[in-house]
Amino acid sequence: MTFSIVARCPRTGQLGVAVSTAVPAVGAMCPYVRPGVGAASTQAWVNPYLAIEALDRMAQGEPAPEALTAVLATDDARDLRQIGLVDARGRAASWSGELCTDWFGHIVGDEFAVQGNMLVGEPTVSAMAAAFREAAAQELAERLLRAMEAGQGAGGDKRGRQSASLTVYDAEDYPLVDPRVDEHPDPVAELRRVHGIARLQLMPFVASMRKKSGAAAPPDPEVVRMLLEPPPRRPGGGGSAP
Repeated sequence: MTFSIVARCPRTGQLGVAVSTAVPAVGAMCPYVRPGVGAASTQAWVNPYLAIEALDRMAQGEPAPEALTAVLATDDARDLRQIGLVDARGRAASWSGELCTDWFGHIVGDEFAVQGNMLVGEPTVSAMAAAFREAAAQELAERLLRAMEAGQGAGGDKRGRQSASLTVYDAEDYPLVDPRVDEHPDPVAELRRVHGIARLQLMPFVASMRKKSGAAAPPDPEVVRMLLEPPPRRPGGGGSAP
């Protein structure tokens, strides 16, 4: 009941998931990412443990395709599941159970997998894969957003639209970016808007947060000055004033 993409950036090693569906709060249900390990989207009749256990296996060095085969073997309802995986070396895999709701299917490519079920049709996943490949020069978050926009433009979920999310991890154990649209009539477009504001207002703050390699950077005076302003006065606007 969802369309998604899981991917790795070959230049930075970043891992991410973007997903949209006609159910509220998809970002709390389907995407799972572990920095330096892999990314997963577990969907259709969701079994979170497929993603959790596959990431456990990938953390021990098992490639994504083998991890997927192993975890599916433990799930008696695997024909109702759909899941996409990519590991930290860019090896990707996807599964679409034969009892998923039509239209369903997936495409696995270098460094990514796209998958969807209860879709208008196959063009959704084809458009996502093409958009992701065509944006190879962009950063991972942008590539994922373009894939989602292409999928929505090609039809998306045949029931309609409700929620979307984008999650990207770099080297830290906290996300580089994690905007969510939990309930909205046009969630992919709203995700693009929220991400644009987050790039201007939130990501400069995240850049100064403590890293595994050492202490946090001193706050940038310009970032401090910006965040002391009411949201509508900041770059990108948004929010409300007192």
